[in-house]
Amino acid sequence: MISLCMHGCNGKMGRVISQIVAEDPSSSITCGVDLQSTGTEYPIYSSVTDCQEPFDVVIDFSTAAAIDSLLAQCTSLSKPLVLCTTGLSEVQRQAVAAAAEEIPIFYSANMSLGVNLITALCRKAASILAPAGFDVEIIERHHNQKIDAPSGTALSMAEALKDELGDEYFFELDRSAKRQKRDPKEIGISAVRGGTIVGEHTVLFAGRDELVEIKHTALSKEIFAIGAVNAAKFLLGKAPGLYDMTQLIG
Repeated sequence: MISLCMHGCNGKMGRVISQIVAEDPSSSITCGVDLQSTGTEYPIYSSVTDCQEPFDVVIDFSTAAAIDSLLAQCTSLSKPLVLCTTGLSEVQRQAVAAAAEEIPIFYSANMSLGVNLITALCRKAASILAPAGFDVEIIERHHNQKIDAPSGTALSMAEALKDELGDEYFFELDRSAKRQKRDPKEIGISAVRGGTIVGEHTVLFAGRDELVEIKHTALSKEIFAIGAVNAAKFLLGKAPGLYDMTQLIG
């Protein structure tokens, strides 16, 4: 049995994870952290260091503004961390890497098994299609309450593609200020916000007279919750270091 501290427990994903864990005989949430101190069956505190109940791993689904203090708290307690919050700055990513020298951290822009699989497939497709003259575009769609754009998943996909294709490729997030043809080395990223779309990511390879699309659609938030809980189980007992879905899916 693994015991968890849910950081951001009253957020949308925090509540979904609480429901998933309640149905899982091999895990439990012993305490939570949130600004709102009611609404769960377990005690809620204002910080991880205030928690009185024992726990093995912290799962975070909060906001980027909370990450700096969370890293400090987890390192001071020597607690493993599953970090699921997106929209981190480059400075924060460096802080994550530094903290991972002291504690095990599982960090992924998307906790879905399917998303991580199609990212691997896109790398393979890019290595074949881009040299053949195919343009690369990423289109992501999310609900109208999402505050960051592009999504962390779209950016991680773009980074994986750039890593595959080389440093001469670059991200293009806004063409509105330009009046010029598309650069062949662009990786275009477009964000759509509307309704209750859980999450949809499409990588489009557009060539002469043919299109190749690789797409993932999330139908509920449960897929991310399941991934986060599995990541916590994976992280238990691991040495300090930065882990991601690559290690989890083998």
